Amino acid sequence: MIGNDWDNVLKNIYDGEYFRPLLLKVQNEYKNKVIFPPKHEVFNAFRLTPFANVKVVIVGQDPYHGVGEAHGLSFSVRDGVKLPPSLKNIYKELYDDLGVPIRTSGDLSSWAKQGVLMLNSTLTVEKDNANSHSNIGWQQFTDDVIRLIDNNKRDVVFILWGNYARSKKALIKNNFIIESVHPSPFSAYNGFFGSKPFSKCNNYLKSKGLEEIKWWIIRLFTFLKNILTNICL
Repeated sequence: MIGNDWDNVLKNIYDGEYFRPLLLKVQNEYKNKVIFPPKHEVFNAFRLTPFANVKVVIVGQDPYHGVGEAHGLSFSVRDGVKLPPSLKNIYKELYDDLGVPIRTSGDLSSWAKQGVLMLNSTLTVEKDNANSHSNIGWQQFTDDVIRLIDNNKRDVVFILWGNYARSKKALIKNNFIIESVHPSPFSAYNGFFGSKPFSKCNNYLKSKGLEEIKWWIIRLFTFLKNILTNICL
């Protein structure tokens, strides 16, 4: 289904009593309504971050519900899409924390490819209807995913922003938690700004002998490298 080691990790869930009915519900929603993200990107977070590579989990709630925004990663939007307010604040904190220049692209795929599982608790949403799939069954699945990571991996950093994400603390017994209020404009000044989650995450990974996350734009450096390579040729 996903096409990497997650399929083996999730096999018991696939074969369990709730997963197939959940997929049937979701498929029916796609047939009758406009649902985001596009069907082929529902499991994008898992495809970009294989289980073996998971070092960090950033928990979101549900996908963006505007046209062309969601692509299967929590807090992330496609290239060319206007930055949502919460993501703008994430970038502001990243700048204050690590001096990373504020970027115009909201695509966080480069984080996912380094082992940051960008996990929404609900993986689909109806167009212009926030939280419309909150009771469809996804939360049981993603709660099981969090438990599987916590039970089978060590030295993983779980980043929980906001009350909803922080409610998942009860599922995490064996790994490291970084938490604060949500980066939304309604709460960012009440504890998100100044919380330094990115440096805290990297400091923890470094203390465990693990490679730190490069929170800046990987594609920019690749682009410049390709230009220089072509010039040299």
